[in-house]
Amino acid sequence: MKLFRTFTLLALAALAWACSPRQDAGKPGADASVIRFATDWRAQAEQGGFYQALATGEYEKRGLKVQILQGGPGVNVPQLLAAGAVEAGMGSNSFIALNLAAEGVPVRAVAAMMQKDPQVLIAHPDQGIERIEDLKGHPILLSDASVTAFWVWLKSKYGFEDSQIRKYTFNAAPFLADKSVAQQGYLTSEPFTIETTVGLKPRVFLLADNGYPSYAAMIFVPQSLIDKDPARVRAFVEASAAGWKSYLTGDPKPGDALILKDNPEMSQDLLDQAREKMRQYNLVEGGDATAGGIGMMTDGRWKTFAEMAIAQGVYPKGLDYTKAYTLDFVRPAGK
Repeated sequence: MKLFRTFTLLALAALAWACSPRQDAGKPGADASVIRFATDWRAQAEQGGFYQALATGEYEKRGLKVQILQGGPGVNVPQLLAAGAVEAGMGSNSFIALNLAAEGVPVRAVAAMMQKDPQVLIAHPDQGIERIEDLKGHPILLSDASVTAFWVWLKSKYGFEDSQIRKYTFNAAPFLADKSVAQQGYLTSEPFTIETTVGLKPRVFLLADNGYPSYAAMIFVPQSLIDKDPARVRAFVEASAAGWKSYLTGDPKPGDALILKDNPEMSQDLLDQAREKMRQYNLVEGGDATAGGIGMMTDGRWKTFAEMAIAQGVYPKGLDYTKAYTLDFVRPAGK
């Protein structure tokens, strides 16, 4: 199963988006402290730790000049990284890292700011759906990207079938109109929006709490930067982790202010509840981060994820999944 298009065909578009008057760090004379960090969607709480690190000076105190480049529906972070248009980018799930490895693109995940993917399935509360497996046979609204990502795991673990798929256009109207229908969403977003706009408290199933092994909010970096300036990569990872700690346990106002500036359509109440959900469900500080600290990843977790995807035919059996990531920047220096 091919999960993404070849990057080189769209490299020119990627460069046009990211390389404006800014310096290209790969060129002679470029500022070696600059990191342009491309997010995978419009500014929101799910990126809050990065904005907090920028707002509170965590990047600056480590000698970095960080620019957060807001994503959106027309922005493809892997393409930007593959084209050398940015120094770092955000990855929302582990499939993206394995896609890069499968294509032979020298970009690696260097840290996972979220131990749990916030992806959920949402169902109506009065349909006898008490467990995620009860959704087998129900129509489920899914985006194209989801069909080639977490849907693969749902089919593997619960026997869901492609005949259940309905097209999701990021509009809750079809879900609200048909009680038998479920839809995808983010723990930190759609359930709150549905409840506050129409007064419906939906059943929410967090895939991670049902065994989905994907990391989320990962930092991706080109291998060229890892080879050339590992200290800059380590500084960015450490500053981002500090930003996430501050955003979730300290005063989040500095980060929120930058988020609201970048994305005026965002609201403070949505930010507040999203941050509370991230704390309540241990999205950032649970899992491997409990012992290893924010951003931690492990070989075992990557192995589990890769074996699941390979077993489903997403990748060839010979895929070297270890090319998708490196643990060098989530371990103490020198270890």
